[in-house]
Amino acid sequence: MNVPQLWLVRHAPVLAPPGICYGQLDLPVELEATARCAERLASALPRTLLHRSVLRHSTLRRCELLAQAAYALRPDFTLKSDARLRELNFGAWEGLAWATLPRAELDTWAAQLATYAPGGGERLIDMLARVGAALQEDSTMASETGSDVVWIAHAGVARCVQWLLGERAQRGNPPCSAHWPVHAPAPGAWALYPLPFSPSAAVHRPQEAHTRPAQGAAQEQTPSAPMAPPGPV
Repeated sequence: MNVPQLWLVRHAPVLAPPGICYGQLDLPVELEATARCAERLASALPRTLLHRSVLRHSTLRRCELLAQAAYALRPDFTLKSDARLRELNFGAWEGLAWATLPRAELDTWAAQLATYAPGGGERLIDMLARVGAALQEDSTMASETGSDVVWIAHAGVARCVQWLLGERAQRGNPPCSAHWPVHAPAPGAWALYPLPFSPSAAVHRPQEAHTRPAQGAAQEQTPSAPMAPPGPV
């Protein structure tokens, strides 16, 4: 029996100057790249998917357009828009150049990765909770149907899934800069993760996270910030 998988697809490149901080900023996306990604994804997905298989996508248009294009080619999915798959909200940092952000705030974010709200926006533990809830929901469905699940989302969501599936999260450790996942699919690419997912302590919300950044972590809070290394989200 095949193990159900989560296909976590990252949207195509956005139309924005390089070095810009954007999370929930709803930027336009490259339409030709979106169409090419949809074609590759439609060809790569198994042809044996059950009709109840879910294609869940972030509500930001860079993901919504890719989801609609993929669904037009593979209508054997149930299409669902889900705000839980949105990127981190960077608050007042949205749309600003990483190089212009206050170094003291970047250093605080690196030192308090789990509980600090960059730009007064969203804390990582809150993002992990919403992504974890969506992951648990689709994991339960996958275990019942035996079918794969597709998410069209962001680099930060991919890193949250990696963290939630990892040993440190399962032990209840709060995320910190030293151990936060670095890799994410390139724009227009995807990664596969086995389901079902067992939440246990993975979405536990610590009251405080007294962590120290790894050596050199402060330098990673520019365009290679914890929620967006390397490059855009």
